[in-house]
Amino acid sequence: MAHRSRLAGFIIDCRTDDLDAAADFWAQALGCTVAERDAGDAAARYQRLGDTPGDLHIEVQQVAHTSRVHLDIEADDVHAEAARLEALGARKIAFVRERWWVMEAPTGQRFCVVPMAHPERGFPPRAWK
Repeated sequence: MAHRSRLAGFIIDCRTDDLDAAADFWAQALGCTVAERDAGDAAARYQRLGDTPGDLHIEVQQVAHTSRVHLDIEADDVHAEAARLEALGARKIAFVRERWWVMEAPTGQRFCVVPMAHPERGFPPRAWK
């Protein structure tokens, strides 16, 4: 069965005790705003940036691991997209909160496959067989 996917945006993982300061820095550095200071939940702390280029989804996330940037691929079927990417050589790391896959590219970069939020916005998703 066919599914669709596309680049959703970037998550800026910050090992910090001051997520507000980190989000303010990245918003100013990228020419954006902080649209939502409390975009996360009890298990994860995120701040969503607004006025992003190309309507990309960009969040600043407080993490315990080393700071890095990872991208999110959104799909209308996260399991089908994860399987497609596995066939290309990626590896599944973890299925998080029964909603998204953390994966690793053959070259070691981590990325996530997340549910598609707004298929009608942004550039059209690509259909895969």
